[in-house]
Amino acid sequence: MTMTPEPPRIDAELQIDDVRGTEEGKAAVVVRCIRGPARLGARFHRIRDTAAPIDLELAEILLYGRPVDELDPSHTALVTLRGAGTPLLVSGNKAHGWKIIQGANPSS
Repeated sequence: MTMTPEPPRIDAELQIDDVRGTEEGKAAVVVRCIRGPARLGARFHRIRDTAAPIDLELAEILLYGRPVDELDPSHTALVTLRGAGTPLLVSGNKAHGWKIIQGANPSS
């Protein structure tokens, strides 16, 4: 009997507003939390509505210039994402829409 793997848990979603800078394995991005909260250490494994594979960790959240441990829904912040897939992150706009990354918070 073969078992199909369970789909990854999704309890955090960030909408990409503005990619401020990327370097190998690291991106500074302005995001809006649309599902969450998104906590430090959250792992993002997909971009909604694409097959693009990513593996990004939420390494830093700056809310109004101050570091915080989590970002609540409807709030916007500058975050640092680290890992594979940073070249796939693009700034959103009204004409082409916004990319949304989906992932899971670390276990408590």
